[in-house]
Amino acid sequence: MDRTATDETPKSPLARLVPLALIAVVAGLGWFFLRDMLTFQTLAENRERLIAFRDANYVATALAFIAIYIAIVAFSLPGATIATLTGGFLFATFPGALFNVTAATIGATGIFLAARWGLGEKLAARMDASEGLVRRIKAGIDENQWSMLFLIRLVPAVPFFVANIVPALVNVRLSRFVISTFLGIIPGAVVYTSVGAGLSEVFARGETPDLGIIFEPQILLPLLGLAALALLPIILRVFRGKKGL
Repeated sequence: MDRTATDETPKSPLARLVPLALIAVVAGLGWFFLRDMLTFQTLAENRERLIAFRDANYVATALAFIAIYIAIVAFSLPGATIATLTGGFLFATFPGALFNVTAATIGATGIFLAARWGLGEKLAARMDASEGLVRRIKAGIDENQWSMLFLIRLVPAVPFFVANIVPALVNVRLSRFVISTFLGIIPGAVVYTSVGAGLSEVFARGETPDLGIIFEPQILLPLLGLAALALLPIILRVFRGKKGL
């Protein structure tokens, strides 16, 4: 058998879809079995035990928390918001925000790699080989990658899962995805982590935290300002006569 020919044989398209299929299956099972477990009520009922365990095993608690958060994001399980708040509840705004951002970035990278390996490279090649509008859209995204990557992270209306998948489908480089994800999610993560840091008082009053805080003017306007800064290079290119989105 020709060894060279064997090495150059492309992997089966079905084999490339295995990681995405695994994510989909685990996500489905997670939503079915865990949606009623990862709630504010569960956190409130177990808060004293969690704090006691953290105080006795701080490093182990931090590592376990990060691992669980990574799994939640990587497999699109329910409870990502609860996990972010828990990071603040257990570890305060800092280093809780750092733990949250690190775990979310690693989990997002897992989805990105699965999507790119299964669909992204082939789709990007088709877009490059296409004509007309499709190719112009791909060229616009390529030309403004940094701006677009930061924009989809900073705008609260863009679902986190979508922001993980879309870059994979247009063949964004891994390093750019990781950097823009880590930096781009910091503002929102800090807001929710700080809310989590005050959960003890919220639970003591028998209340539920206000997750709509990110849409309050004092929070939303700075986020939109950062999004505008991310969009600025694209606008400047358009006004200079270059091809943009």
